[in-house]
Amino acid sequence: MVDATSRPGREGLLAFALFILTIPAANWLIGHAGTVCVPNGPCLVPVAPGIMAPSGVLMIGLALVLRDIVQRRLGAAAGLVAIGVGALISAALAPPAIVVASTAAFLLSELADFAVYTPLQRRRFVLAVVLSSLVGLVIDSAVFLHLAFGSLEYLPGQVIGKLWMVLLAVPALAWLRRRDERLGLSPA
Repeated sequence: MVDATSRPGREGLLAFALFILTIPAANWLIGHAGTVCVPNGPCLVPVAPGIMAPSGVLMIGLALVLRDIVQRRLGAAAGLVAIGVGALISAALAPPAIVVASTAAFLLSELADFAVYTPLQRRRFVLAVVLSSLVGLVIDSAVFLHLAFGSLEYLPGQVIGKLWMVLLAVPALAWLRRRDERLGLSPA
């Protein structure tokens, strides 16, 4: 177990807290922030030319990256705890009509992310985060859309929106890897 007062412990706890906060943030964004808000529907943001997505997808892309950082700093068990806590929060905050879709998508995507990230992260941290997030965001999008709406019509927007957040995180991840090497910090 990582000491919570050490640099990795503090960074891991911060990543855990931010990971948990992405869930209510995603729910709030979907209902309140976007370039257009559909009556009785989600608020949308452009994610590519001619492609819109619910604004909450931005936070879900960030959640996938943050969960990987939790695992890097606090270990695999803490990563699994984060997934469990996140699934419970997702279930508690999702509108009743989509609670199953939201919870199942979150749980399955984060477990898939965990499965891809874990074997790769010690050798190729940044690549592990990008690949695991890519797998997780596709699963999250497909499971959610299929269970909530019975259609994959909005899959491109969901995937692109989440991918933007992962790609925006790459410079910070590369910096973190270089700093870890300089300080002699290894993954938990």
